[in-house]
Formats: sequence, structure tokens, C-alpha cells
Amino acid sequence: MAPVSATIRVQRFNPDTDDKPYYDNFDLTPERDTTVLDALHMIKAEQDGSLTFRRSCRHAICGSCAMNVNGHNILVCKTPLQDVLNKNGRVTIRPLPYLPVIKDLVVDRSSFWEQYLRVKPWLIPPEDIPEKEFRVSPEEVTALNNAETCIMCGACYSACQVIGLTKGYIGPHALLKAFLRVKDPRDAASAERLADLAGSDGVYRCHTIFNCIDACPKDLNPTQAIETLRKLAQKRLAYERSRVQRQRSLQNPIVVD
Repeated sequence: MAPVSATIRVQRFNPDTDDKPYYDNFDLTPERDTTVLDALHMIKAEQDGSLTFRRSCRHAICGSCAMNVNGHNILVCKTPLQDVLNKNGRVTIRPLPYLPVIKDLVVDRSSFWEQYLRVKPWLIPPEDIPEKEFRVSPEEVTALNNAETCIMCGACYSACQVIGLTKGYIGPHALLKAFLRVKDPRDAASAERLADLAGSDGVYRCHTIFNCIDACPKDLNPTQAIETLRKLAQKRLAYERSRVQRQRSLQNPIVVD
């Protein structure tokens, strides 16, 4: 049963006018299926039109509405309000941590996207392109599925304590996408990627705290991908040789028993 009333405690901050963040409390009466995002919309429409937040698809696909709710990074569009209210019917909403606040719940994700682009998340194909298609095995496709379902919401990135402590750390989101390309048999730059990821701000900077796993709304495992990249980076030349051998067979049919 939905609560009779709820108090939404929202961190507010406008760097143009405020010296430091503060909190506003908003009381509302939610419906049974009201999400946290719905509650923010109700506040903006009915109580304070200056409240600022990001949202787009409302179906947990775009990743725009990642916020910190009661100390945990989540997608507010898919989270029922009643699931995050405490026994007093209160919930606290903050912007994602470790990122500069543009206004209220909107953060500047520039560093997030810069690290993403740094790992060159696009496919770099071999010189010998198959005439029709790459022949990739079902097992190889399965190995890539997790990384492909990342929606780039930033929840893992801003949950990572290393991001808050180390300037320039690539971050779990970008390393997960790098893992996608390193493990893709069609990619011809695996050795180059592994050499870059093995730097002081790459895979060895991860402290294996697992916050990225806890924060991921898609139940992905960036830590496991980072561990795999560490192992591959230690033997990247041998891995490059095996990749060259594999690419010679990409034009051949896959035989499934």
C-alpha cells in the first residue's frame, strides 16, 4: 500500500548564486506506482518549477536520470518511491558524487565522456576485411554481451572512490567498454589498447572495492572486466599474436556441432 504522504529531501545548489549546497523538503501524496522520477516531476510541476534534473526515456535505457538516493546511485525512473522511503516516509536525493554540479541534481559529466573517448570504444577492424561478413562464434558473442548492455548512466563511475581520489583514472565504465573491444575478435588494436590500459591511471589503479558492481542498474560486473584486462595486459604480445591468428579465420564459416 502506498504511503499517505512522503517527504522528498532534495539537495539544491546553483553555483551562480549559492555558496554551498542546501536541502529543500517537499511533501507530496504519491500513488502506488509513483517512481522517484515521478515524484521529482510532481515537485517541479506543482511546487517548485526551478528544481532541475535530467531525464529522457523513462524506461531505464538512456541512463540520463542516474542520481544518488539515500546514499546509493540508482536510476530514479525505474525505482518505486515506496521502496526508498524510510519508516518516517522520507527520502533524500542528491546529485551523483565526485562530479561538478551544474545545478541541483544535474552534474557535469565531461570527465566521464572524456575517459570514455580515451579508450577508443569504436571497433578498429583489420586491414583484411571479409568480403561478406565477420564469422564470429556464438561463444565469442556471449563473452561480449555484458559490456554491450552498459547504458553509460555514470552510476558506476561516480560510485568509484578512486574517481574521487585520483585525477585522470579511466574509470569502470570506460574500462568495461575497452574490455568489449579487446575481447572482440574483429578488433585489430588489442595490443595497443592493452598497452594504454596498463598505465598508472588504468586497470592497475582499480582498488577492487566493488562499488561499481553495487551501483550498476543493469547488474553488470565492471570489476571482473578490469581483472580480465589486467591479466591480458601482462601478456599482451602473446594475446596480439593469437588475435592475428584468429582474424585469419574470420572469413571462414563457424562450425557448430
